[in-house]
Amino acid sequence: MTTVEPAPFGRRFAALLIDWAICLMTAAFYADPRIVAWPPVLVLIVLNTVGIGLFGQTPGMALAAVRCLAIRDGGAIGVVRGLLRAVLLAMLVPAVIMDGDRRGLHDRAAGSVVISKPR
Repeated sequence: MTTVEPAPFGRRFAALLIDWAICLMTAAFYADPRIVAWPPVLVLIVLNTVGIGLFGQTPGMALAAVRCLAIRDGGAIGVVRGLLRAVLLAMLVPAVIMDGDRRGLHDRAAGSVVISKPR
C-alpha cells in the first residue's frame, strides 16, 4: 500500500464517542447499561467487527470522515481481523498506546490503519 497519512486523534476519538453512544442506545433495548455493563461493550465489538471488517468503517467513522483499511493492500481488513481489532479496542489499553504513525496496538495487531477520507 502507498504511504497514507493516519487520521488525527480528534477525529478517531469523535468516531469512537459516536459509536459508543449508538452502542449505549442499542444495548438499552435489552439491558440497563447502568446496571449491567457488558451489553454496550458487546454491541461495540459486533459493530466494529462487521463495520470495519466488511466495510472499512463504523457509523461513527463515517460521520467523522475516517476509514480503517488494511495496511498492506488498502482494502477492508476482514471479519477475523476486525474481531481481533474490536476485542482489543474494547480492552481500551491497546487503543491509547500509539506509535509514531498514530497506530494503536489494536491497529498494529490487525494490520490496519485509520485514515482520513479524501474530501
